[in-house]
Amino acid sequence: MLEAVSPTRKRIVDAATKLFYAEGIGRVSVDAIAEEAGLTKRTLYYHFKSKDDLIAAYLDGRDQPNLKRMASWFDAAQGGVEHKVEAIFANLARAARHPKWKGCGFLRTAAELASMPGHPAVKIGSRHKSNFEAWLAGALSDHGIKEPQTVAREIVLLIDGSFSIMLIHRNPDYIDAAGHAAATLVRARI
Repeated sequence: MLEAVSPTRKRIVDAATKLFYAEGIGRVSVDAIAEEAGLTKRTLYYHFKSKDDLIAAYLDGRDQPNLKRMASWFDAAQGGVEHKVEAIFANLARAARHPKWKGCGFLRTAAELASMPGHPAVKIGSRHKSNFEAWLAGALSDHGIKEPQTVAREIVLLIDGSFSIMLIHRNPDYIDAAGHAAATLVRARI
């Protein structure tokens, strides 16, 4: 049975999510999160032992919504499986064109915590990426793709590679190009 999340805890996580995504985890203080949530720092620490726990909660809260969004893009796309895969990229490119888009929160957080591989948020990011890859392999297998685990891993590399280059060039055309490459990989395995 899932434990209910208190409204105060949700307010804190929502405030942290907004600030961490916009500014990065290192640039956001606990004081800023408490202020954004309209609470005292003491109340924040009542709900979270540390900033690290709050960072982990931020990513954990993004996990399932992100996975469901990608699956819905895949399922809603018309055409063959290659078009369904390409639709994930097309929707990511559309999102990247929004002025508030800052890239993949999981990758950005992992980059900020690169010297702390055991950090709970890094583990959550790893789990998220693995869950997406496993879901994608299953979806590809359901559509008769040969070597679905290999293809899923190649597609994850294309997604995360396009996210990385987007942080440098700020050009969503890279995500579109990665989508075309992913569709080509899928077509080769039909």
